[in-house]
Amino acid sequence: MADMTPSETTDALDTAALDEVVTFTSELIRIDTTNRGSGDCRERPAAEYVAERLADAGIEPTLLERTEGRTNVVARIEGTDPSADALLVHGHLDVVPAEPADWTLHPFSGEVRDGVVWGRGAVDMKNMDAMVLSVVRAWARAGIRPRRDIVIAYTADEEASAADGAGFLTDHHPELFEGCTEGISESGAYSFHAGPGMVLYPIGAGERGTNWLKLTAHGRAGHGSKVNRANAVSRLAAAIARIGDHRWPARLTPTVRAALTELAALQGIETDVDAEDFDVDGLLGKLGPAAALVEATVRNSANPTVLEAGYKVNVIPGQATAYVDGRTVPGGDEEFRTTLDQLTGADVEWEFHHREIALQAPVDSPTFAKLRAAVERFDPGAHAVPFCMSGGTDAKQFSRLGITGYGFSPLKLPPGFDYQAIFHGVDERVPVEALHFGVRVLDHYLQSA
Repeated sequence: MADMTPSETTDALDTAALDEVVTFTSELIRIDTTNRGSGDCRERPAAEYVAERLADAGIEPTLLERTEGRTNVVARIEGTDPSADALLVHGHLDVVPAEPADWTLHPFSGEVRDGVVWGRGAVDMKNMDAMVLSVVRAWARAGIRPRRDIVIAYTADEEASAADGAGFLTDHHPELFEGCTEGISESGAYSFHAGPGMVLYPIGAGERGTNWLKLTAHGRAGHGSKVNRANAVSRLAAAIARIGDHRWPARLTPTVRAALTELAALQGIETDVDAEDFDVDGLLGKLGPAAALVEATVRNSANPTVLEAGYKVNVIPGQATAYVDGRTVPGGDEEFRTTLDQLTGADVEWEFHHREIALQAPVDSPTFAKLRAAVERFDPGAHAVPFCMSGGTDAKQFSRLGITGYGFSPLKLPPGFDYQAIFHGVDERVPVEALHFGVRVLDHYLQSA
């Protein structure tokens, strides 16, 4: 059994590991775990798939469900240092819907064509699920143990409320995560081409809070041909227009400040994010493509997404409903509530449809330094930078157990490969070479963590 120190790691990856990560990604994609948010998703076949491969490597998996078919898998790899804090590595098994008619290849084919694995989940996040499996199985073959305990969690329901997944695990099985102080998961450490010769790897060190809203307007029902000054649809439409047009003020968190400072320095732009007259929008305008990494996280946001009203064209309904996807920066909750009260007005009620906290993780920590070093070791000349995710992950649920989360699912992508565009998009896919890079980086980091 090879016991590694943080400064000495053994390359555990063999040809089998590189082959397996491609096979596992492809085969997991073929298991349709579409989560429409209606409760009809069944992650169990994918959970049994990963559990079987963990067991083959001598790692004992535990399968847990709150709802039949909504299966989670948790396993622990014992480290060599009993005094060290444990590390959580988690990935979700469900995926967002995909319409086959819109895709070049069927979204659940898992086809490997021209060095690329195609299908829903290729980047969100069955690729990371496969990378974790590939790494720990390679460790088993090489007789390698990490320094600290590694807790692996494959979760259900991340693409909806997480009630059947990470929420259930943290509420009812916190003992499985005993000792975990930090965690890594999706949406970070992918290559971002910010211009000629500049490759960035944004590492997630924060998430905006989730504030999904339900708006309800009440009015007077009546005939569509009559004057009606209490039209619920008109009242709702006016409120939605105000919300959509609202310009939220900038609110810079420590993670975003660090990101802006590093991105500006890399492009030779002099700036002081702490200056009283600092103009964040002015700086974003100078950052070029790199602005996309931070522009969604410098302020709160609220985007109308669903409208529901009426049942017949000549009948004015007495009620109209809308849903809004609201997101808040850490510390932005009070401003969000106050602003929504003002924008909705007296004729429209609003309530939280689903809500989750915002997160921040330190970017000056030893953990972040090791994450940065692992990426830059395998792509010399590239720059790992901190960033805050505009959306959210299961890290929100695990934070309730005192676990600090980082977004770290490494991929080296070629120029022109737009990770952010294919995340939840059409023709989601991942290059085979990106998967090979990912397992190398992950292996190195997890051994040195």
